[in-house]
Amino acid sequence: MRALVVYCHPQEGSFNASIRDLVLEKLRRAGAEVRLLDLYARGFSPVLSPPEWQGYLDCPGNIAPVDEDVAAIRWCDTLIFVYPTWWYGLPAMLKGWLDRVLLPDVAFLMPDAMNATIRPGLRHITRLGVFTTGGASRLLTFFIGAPGKRTLMRGVGLLCARRKRTAFAMHYLMDSSTPTTRARHLKRVARQMDRLIGQTPKETRP
Repeated sequence: MRALVVYCHPQEGSFNASIRDLVLEKLRRAGAEVRLLDLYARGFSPVLSPPEWQGYLDCPGNIAPVDEDVAAIRWCDTLIFVYPTWWYGLPAMLKGWLDRVLLPDVAFLMPDAMNATIRPGLRHITRLGVFTTGGASRLLTFFIGAPGKRTLMRGVGLLCARRKRTAFAMHYLMDSSTPTTRARHLKRVARQMDRLIGQTPKETRP
């Protein structure tokens, strides 16, 4: 297993960092090769610049500004996102990462003379995990439409392998969370990771 974890949170020591650490621990205990992209720690720029936009369809030249991240996407067979939900969606930095890295001929193939629609380019990714936190309630998030979850689980998910394994967990009402609710959520993340990896909890104990 080759796992890429894309982590997006501005503060080290946050609850999202605890989720990230649990995800990494589960992967390493399973014997996975792991790469971590910590977007804030790297100072990743989410802005799709005018030159990048103008060269968006220039393959393979379009990958030059983000070649390290593209190489990680092409390397992995397991893709996991850990981030806070802001305004029901993805943080700007994570959305910008999608804009700049999941490019034509990387994440998808553009229409051509033989194909009228975009075709998936991430069929090598067989596991997709999404772990997030948010201030709104579960009911309100669902009423709004959970755009962040839909972007990753459906939008990115449709580009991955057809029979991929998926995992999702969100701690709702984060602003009124307690040590008890946070501990309960970490247990939920652990269970979802066991399912994603394909191991039972017994198998993941040291």
